[in-house]
Amino acid sequence: MSKAFDARMAHNGRLVLPKMVREALGMSDGGTVVFSLENGEVKLTSLDQSIKRAQDLYRKYTASDFTVDDFIAERRAEAAREDGA
Repeated sequence: MSKAFDARMAHNGRLVLPKMVREALGMSDGGTVVFSLENGEVKLTSLDQSIKRAQDLYRKYTASDFTVDDFIAERRAEAAREDGA
């Protein structure tokens, strides 16, 4: 379901997000928002939502469950082998 909200922008560009919008974004205690401009319209998401979307896109195009932790562990093991050689 789509809802529209309006808010007044101050002369310095500051904008207060309505409470219902903050709650819908899971940002009742504050946080960072991401604005994106798409076809002349502004889309607003929370930083957490943007990160999750990027992770989901990455998972869609990768066939491996190889994580950053796996990468670091692999590099440390490789460095240890080089130091021992």
